[in-house]
Amino acid sequence: MADPSSYRPKPGQIPDSPGVYKFRDEHRRVIYVGKAKSLRPRLSSYFQDLANLHPRTRTMVTTAASVEWTVVATEVEALQLEYSWIKEFDPRFNVKYRDDKSYPSLAVTLNEEFPRVQVMRGPKKKGVRYFGPYGHAWAIRETVDLMLRVFPVRTCSAGVFKRSAQIGRPCLLGYIGKCSAPCVGRVTPEEHRELAEEFCDFMAGHTGTYIRRIEQEMREAAEEMEYERAARLRDDIEALKRALEKNAVVFNDATDADLIAVAEDELEAAVQIFHVRGGRVRGQRGWVTDKVEAVDTAGLVEHALQQLYGEEQGDAVPKEVLVPALPEEPEAVTQWLADRRGSHVSLRVPQRGDKKDLMATVARNAQQALVLHKTKRASDLTTRSRALEEIAEALGLDSAPLRIECYDISHLQGDDVVASMVVFEDGLARKSEYRRFQIKSFEGQDDVRSMHEVIARRFKRYLQEKERTGEWTEEQTAEAPEDDGRPKRFAYPPQLVVVDGGQPQVAAAKRALDELGIDDVAVCGLAKRLEEVWLPDDDDPVVLPRSSEGLYLLQRVRDEAHRFAITYQRVKRAKRFTSGPLDSVAGLGETRKQALIKHFGSVKKLKQATIDQICEVPGIGRRTAEAVAAVLAEAAPAAPAVNTATGEIMEDDGGSTHE
Repeated sequence: MADPSSYRPKPGQIPDSPGVYKFRDEHRRVIYVGKAKSLRPRLSSYFQDLANLHPRTRTMVTTAASVEWTVVATEVEALQLEYSWIKEFDPRFNVKYRDDKSYPSLAVTLNEEFPRVQVMRGPKKKGVRYFGPYGHAWAIRETVDLMLRVFPVRTCSAGVFKRSAQIGRPCLLGYIGKCSAPCVGRVTPEEHRELAEEFCDFMAGHTGTYIRRIEQEMREAAEEMEYERAARLRDDIEALKRALEKNAVVFNDATDADLIAVAEDELEAAVQIFHVRGGRVRGQRGWVTDKVEAVDTAGLVEHALQQLYGEEQGDAVPKEVLVPALPEEPEAVTQWLADRRGSHVSLRVPQRGDKKDLMATVARNAQQALVLHKTKRASDLTTRSRALEEIAEALGLDSAPLRIECYDISHLQGDDVVASMVVFEDGLARKSEYRRFQIKSFEGQDDVRSMHEVIARRFKRYLQEKERTGEWTEEQTAEAPEDDGRPKRFAYPPQLVVVDGGQPQVAAAKRALDELGIDDVAVCGLAKRLEEVWLPDDDDPVVLPRSSEGLYLLQRVRDEAHRFAITYQRVKRAKRFTSGPLDSVAGLGETRKQALIKHFGSVKKLKQATIDQICEVPGIGRRTAEAVAAVLAEAAPAAPAVNTATGEIMEDDGGSTHE
């Protein structure tokens, strides 16, 4: 435990201006990022008597070994820089909100020639219009199914669309009137895009215009005695109204707002957000986080705003943001939101009326989410703790292995040999730490030798990081290498290495560690056949009870390593099977390869082209064209394709990209 006085800045060193500061630990990793309107009083507050500090703040300052700061011009810049650094360095003592699940959104792919309506999860893509997020994917599909009567936009995948275009027949939705069938040319690309844009307008809240227009068309059809058409338009109106009923009206003035509520206790906090567009609740999402820093409700709100809008621009930031408490510097946060939206944003606490009532509903949702999370986590924590204790007892470890790494080898009959490394911390998978390896030192199948190579490579990297940060010596020199504080690959050693296999694989892993002089990492193997746990130099396995939580955790770790390895092995195999001569052209990426194939129709025709003809392809310069021509000239001619039914040799005039 470090003494904060050992790295406390000297009097007068800290400037009295806005800025962002970073605390680093003894390994130069950034462990906390903060901002301040004035750096001098804020940083000085960390170096008072430890007894007066909040317990979490006390833990942070005693873990840190240095502090540094960056001066900025305004509080808005400080807010932006703080968000960027938290995202970049992932400091362990900062509050980080994570979605309790991946919420689905309704997406319209306006970046495609024929826009598609679909359910999407994960990060947002450029050129795609999003609505939501929604609590359940089925809610999106029900809404879309109702709206396709009026806005028959394409919903099929690229494969289905291409197949329908090839055979000249639309899919079932095209026959029943829920798709305008652009695949077979029933509508032009321009007409289909107009349909997609009308769909987006309706979802954005501009509902009255379309309902009034369809009602007028229905009346005109009835006057002209086109009763079937009038009945169909009547059903369209009912479908749109049913779709609107799925989003409850909460405000009568077409308000666009996000409502954020927080429920918290001493250890954790839950955040719930309701997205209101056009006066209707269009989406809901929530997070739960550990309160790893001393933070009040205002601080939690500020972190939530950074998480929500840090990557957003334009209309994704609403005109109004309603919160339970204003951040410490509300003017700076409001200006930051306005900069992201491009126009004025109102950030306030609702005091009366419908908005206060809806905020109470959001708060109840947050409280319910926190209670549910704590119920689940209490069970999970107990189970994980028991599992780690059972593993420590069975393997004779001094303490529970809080970081476990597992390795697996995968190949197909000796080809494409790869290995995986998965990491579990405190009994939970930490996927950002997963790593993949290609076996480089030999060809063929030898799982034992492969395991030795992988363990040696992984821990050589660990020793290099250890040496680079000056951990070899008891007293770190003043000229220790500079570190940017980002999480490093292979920088943290595990307490336990698990290998997928029996005695031979365990012996190979232990030998690799011994050769590197590492004696503080335990090793074991888990054999698939009888689920036996093998230790180095033991002739008999350790047999854990079938009902053991420790065995179950080891199995989960082993199975995850196997899944990760075989996924990588299949990717490599697929890439090898689909590789062609263009893959060996230095600097030629997938986009330009596809452009060449599309321009000439096939690799065979590309091979016959001159350098000047290749240069005509957009994005292909003369040097690249010369490299392509040279590689294709050296490539061996492919064997002719044969029709197995007739024995006929087929000419290659197709557009295959897999030559």
